[in-house]
Amino acid sequence: MGRIFEKRKHKMFARYDRMAKAFTKIGREIAIAVREGGGDIKYNARLRIAVQNAKGVNMPKDRIDAAIKRALSKDEQGYQQSLYEGYAPHGIAVMVDCATDNPTRTVANVRHHLTKHDGSLAANGSVAFMFERKGVFKLPAGAITHAEEFELEFIDYGLEEMEQDDNEIVVYSSFSDFGKMQKALEDKGIEATSAELHYLPTITKELSEEHAKEVLELIEDLEADDDVQSVYHTLR
Repeated sequence: MGRIFEKRKHKMFARYDRMAKAFTKIGREIAIAVREGGGDIKYNARLRIAVQNAKGVNMPKDRIDAAIKRALSKDEQGYQQSLYEGYAPHGIAVMVDCATDNPTRTVANVRHHLTKHDGSLAANGSVAFMFERKGVFKLPAGAITHAEEFELEFIDYGLEEMEQDDNEIVVYSSFSDFGKMQKALEDKGIEATSAELHYLPTITKELSEEHAKEVLELIEDLEADDDVQSVYHTLR
């Protein structure tokens, strides 16, 4: 009985950790959006997307409002986005997207995680050519009823690819069409659970199970860092 309780407690704490990380990430997205375009969601497309993403991870409305208010405060130290390139072990390229109020601390932490796992920080442009920036929109499975009609219609708004399963629909657009796609979804009354720009690999590499595990351990450490928003990699 005690073992079952411990397993349940472990799962519960893991779920809370994931939620706390998601809320922290969204809070920083909101802060950056407010700094760039102000606190009025009607006139700030980036803030509108950040709030939409907050709803997608079930962030309470009072926490969303508090994050916006905090970002508007003159006493609040602003966040800035930083992108770091590097190599994981066994030649796997990584892109580490961060939001930080202390770039010196962040780059030191990213370098530490990489070297700890036999990787290395790389100069700007060293691995970026292996990735392509894409808009990634996740929709609830029931958001559309006729997938083919949706696909044909939204090609005009930048849809490049669409994946669908029983749980969700994922729509991809080019970086330049991200705003157009976001507006088209809004105009059609389709609410995405998330709308983000990702760095998707154009080149991937397959590793043995043992070597892949080493890379995934590094990625897990990076993702656990408070300053890291997302980690992209070329592991297949």
